[in-house]
Parts: sequence; C-alpha cells; structure tokens
Amino acid sequence: MSILVDEDTKLLVQGITGSEGTFHTRRCIEYGTKVVAGVTPGKGGSRHLGVSVFNTVEKAMTDTGANASIMFVPPAYAADGILEAIDAGMALILCITEGIPVLDMVKVHRYLKGKPTRLIGPNCPGVMSPGKCKAGIMVGEIHLPGNVGVVSRSGTLTYDVVSQLTSLRIGQSTCVGIGGDALPGSTFVDVLKLFEADEHTKAVVLIGEIGGTMEQEAAEFIRHKMTKPVVAFVAGSTAPPGKRMGHAGAIITGSAAKASEKIKALSQAGATIAPTPAEVGLTVKKVLKSV
Repeated sequence: MSILVDEDTKLLVQGITGSEGTFHTRRCIEYGTKVVAGVTPGKGGSRHLGVSVFNTVEKAMTDTGANASIMFVPPAYAADGILEAIDAGMALILCITEGIPVLDMVKVHRYLKGKPTRLIGPNCPGVMSPGKCKAGIMVGEIHLPGNVGVVSRSGTLTYDVVSQLTSLRIGQSTCVGIGGDALPGSTFVDVLKLFEADEHTKAVVLIGEIGGTMEQEAAEFIRHKMTKPVVAFVAGSTAPPGKRMGHAGAIITGSAAKASEKIKALSQAGATIAPTPAEVGLTVKKVLKSV
C-alpha cells in the first residue's frame, strides 16, 4: 500500500504548457504516472505531451476523472489556481510553486476549512509512491518500493535520505514533501496520521528544520498516537537566530524554533535521532533490525 498517490491516481497538471510544467510532466509520464489532463487558461482544446489541455480544472475533471492535481503555476496566480481546484472538488492538490505570498496562503487556509480537499505544499517536491506514481519533481530513479515512509520539510534532504535508503536496499512506501513555507497545506502530524494508518508502512523518517513548531507538534503525536518507529533528523543546528535559511519558514523567531529544541522534543517523544544527515539511512537500518 501507499498513502496519497498510487497506481490508480489520475493526475491533472495545472500549468502544463509552461517550461517547468512541461519538463516535470514529461518525467512523470516516463515514470508511468497516469497524467490524464492539463490546464492552461486559453489553451483548452489543444494537446501537450500527448495530454489533453483544458481551460478549467472543473472541465478537465469532468472529462477525464482526474483525482489529483499538481501545480506549476507562477506565484502571483498560484493561490487562485489552488482555490479553483478546491472549488472543482479536487481530492488532492500538490502545489510545487515557491514564493506564494503569505497573505495569499492565509486566504487559502481559511477557504480549505471544511472542504474535502487535501493540500500538500506549496514550495514542495510533491509526493512519490515508488513503483506506483510519481507526482512531483523528485528523481524517480533513486527510489525503491518498500515499507519505510518519508515525510520532510526539505526537498533536497529528502532526495539525499531516499538515496541512502535505496543504497542500503531499504525501500520506501511513500515519500511526502510537505514544503518549506510558513503555512503549508499539510503538517507533519497530518502525514504521520496517514502513515500510522497504512498497514504497509513499518517505520517513518521525519526530516525537520528550524522555524515554527511543527516538529514539536509531531513529537506530541508520536508520543501519544504513533505505534511505528520514527527516525528523525532536524536541520539547522548552527543556524543564527533571525536569519532565514533557504526556506520561507526556516527562520528562528523564538527558542521553540531552534533545532536543538525540536530535537529534544522528538527524542523525548521516543523518536530515534540521526546525528547527521549522512547517517539517516544507517540509523533507519539499525531501527528496523530491532523492530
């Protein structure tokens, strides 16, 4: 099994005809993902990469049965694209776009309340269920089907960790990049709940970073609700307070936002802490031997 996406996922690409949309849609198709539609306003009725293009998400869903959307829409228009997909009843939205204004995401969060749509991102690499579906910008070749779930705020560290796991012949059930913005559509806790409920996932890797309190919230869930082993790594131990480190949400704005506080909370909750990013794979291997 897997979470969020699988071989039955019918993917719609918002912004399919742009350069980024074209590049990554082609690679999703090459991996075997069922890309059934694209949306670019004004280009409805055309075809791109062998995929039918529509003017609206609603029309694309009606005609193709698409049940997941991946977005390559410029930051100024991305929030409107998310709202359009929510209105159309899209079950899953994966927003890759980086640089969406925070106030735009505040509106999106408010609009999502009470809706059946799940949003992953923005500013994320998407979701990958190895051997089943690649719905994102990650390199498919480094993944291996298996039973370890991965959830991360960092795209780059996700690729590094997955490569380590695969080199050790430790396969992944699903890899989820929740994104590095201050207001992600889904949190660590949201994804941990899905992994906990997935009978095929036997362990989880959590990759956090400075900024916010999502890791502490994840720690509370791990302490009280998680029955599966969790290996955690938190980036940014040497980051100076008040300076943004790459991601929009990666900034120390209080003691709770420090890597040391996050590591402490996760460790006390029962997670096994990998001391360095290069040791995550070996740490997972040791934990799996003890399960």
